[in-house]
Amino acid sequence: MSGTKWKLEELPVGKTVEAVFWNNKVDDSPFPFRATHFDGRRAPKVVLSSDKRIVPGVPCMVKVTAVSKPDRSDRGAIEVEYLGPAPFRIEGVWLDPIVSKKLQILLESGLNILLDGPQGCGKTVLVRAIADSLNMEFVFFNCGAVVEATDFFATIQVRASASGAPVTDFVKTDILLALEEAIDHPERRYLVFLDELNRCQESARNALMPALDSTRRVFHPIKNTFVEIPANVQFIAAVNRGREFSGTFGIDAAQLDRFAPLQMDYMPPAEEVKLLQGRHSELPTAIIESVVAAADAVRNTSELAATLSVRASEEACIYLKHPLIGGDATAIPDVLKSSFCGRFEGRWNDVASDAGAVWSVIRQTLLARGATIADD
Repeated sequence: MSGTKWKLEELPVGKTVEAVFWNNKVDDSPFPFRATHFDGRRAPKVVLSSDKRIVPGVPCMVKVTAVSKPDRSDRGAIEVEYLGPAPFRIEGVWLDPIVSKKLQILLESGLNILLDGPQGCGKTVLVRAIADSLNMEFVFFNCGAVVEATDFFATIQVRASASGAPVTDFVKTDILLALEEAIDHPERRYLVFLDELNRCQESARNALMPALDSTRRVFHPIKNTFVEIPANVQFIAAVNRGREFSGTFGIDAAQLDRFAPLQMDYMPPAEEVKLLQGRHSELPTAIIESVVAAADAVRNTSELAATLSVRASEEACIYLKHPLIGGDATAIPDVLKSSFCGRFEGRWNDVASDAGAVWSVIRQTLLARGATIADD
């Protein structure tokens, strides 16, 4: 039914639906909020409300209280009252129920969010899904490419002029472009994702400090002035922290305090199996379960300095479903030697290396599941 238009008779007084409201552009209207859709379907008339509990841009549950001019297709409105926040749903992403509740609260509050979790646990996928679910403009920014503080907002590019002489230009980053758009379009919401925040030096990150606190402004290096950050912009950052991440820098207490931290982890094995089944339906479930069981065993081996991402599990499935292998379960050990052991130092047949330790865990796991493994 999504995408179709409601019929007026489907929306009687008392009907409960989900809607997203925006500020009403009609200045003299007694209704400060308006919407156009219920449950993702276009409403037959404009939807109006004067309920002060409504937050523009935030999905909420409402109840139909009145329909004006029901006999006119070109006039009238549907009036509603606020019931409460809409259930938090993110399609295609698994979240721990408690983390999901915390995330919903932080998003509704407009706070900066810091996602902290192991590589490949789904941080980037989650933020993209949040933007899609909440109808926000998604702005991705790779902090690992930042060298100087100004790199967050503009980069210096050298080009040849018409005469052939070199000319230096400032090129706006996606962050600065998004901030300028957000000022011009207050009816839109922007989600700025600062990926790998701790892969740029702490001194460069200081440029973000006034953007992330109550000051809510940044220095515009092209205009040589400060720009206010409007309320329709929200920041989410992601970091990897741990001894296995050699290319990262520390985050001091002042910078951390600008964020509400949320810890993420890998999804439970049953959820990972469901995810991979949806992406690789050609593979028998038993093969996917073996791959996930091996990955889970490696992740729970405390002696290892690093861990395995969901990307590694997916890579193994891509190998196994390819026509050259054709879903042959006997190929699982050899595939995992590449997709799993290959992500650790050493070689799978070197028992003194991390890769060798990973192979030992994989081998034991597969044997416990009844697999036959050729002599090593």
